[in-house]
Amino acid sequence: MTENKRVKRLNSLLREVLSEVIKTAVKDPRMAPLVTVTDVDITKDLHQAKVYISIIGSDKEKRDTLEALTSAAGFIGVNASKKVVMRYFPTLTFHLDTSVDEQVKIDALIEKIHREEDQRINEEES
Repeated sequence: MTENKRVKRLNSLLREVLSEVIKTAVKDPRMAPLVTVTDVDITKDLHQAKVYISIIGSDKEKRDTLEALTSAAGFIGVNASKKVVMRYFPTLTFHLDTSVDEQVKIDALIEKIHREEDQRINEEES
């Protein structure tokens, strides 16, 4: 249980620190302007960390940003390790978090259903 809490705390801390490093230190022109670290999932041995990123932009901007982050992973890790004291700083891999896009699609579908229901009700009343 305590190891699980430690991993959760580290995930949360790394998410904040990585977000700050990406916003302030990564100056790659391929980066989209709106990049958010949504989650970090560090392995139990603390040697690997999956970093989930939400990117607002076109598919090309998302691909370019992911490439920029992947190529800057070492640089990001070095800068983040200065703010988080760990025996080994984990190797970072970046993954696109599509949950925001999926939520937008779901919201649009629900809205469409509500409009169709309202339209049917209005047709029946006429």
